[in-house]
Amino acid sequence: MSAINTAYTGLYAANTRFNQAAVQTVQDSAQEKDLVTDFVEQMEARTAFEANVSVIKTADAMTGRLLDLKA
Repeated sequence: MSAINTAYTGLYAANTRFNQAAVQTVQDSAQEKDLVTDFVEQMEARTAFEANVSVIKTADAMTGRLLDLKA
């Protein structure tokens, strides 16, 4: 499995995780619960998303450089 495919899978998982945390935040705010855990989960999901984007950018740049070397 290539790095880009793995990163796309990670992007999807991080997006799903963020959406679930956002829904939980809304539910907890309606019940006046502590929202800190929900916000931390959202920040972790965002960081995971950004990390996967970085992997895709790096893999793309490496592929471009390899193609330039072969040309």
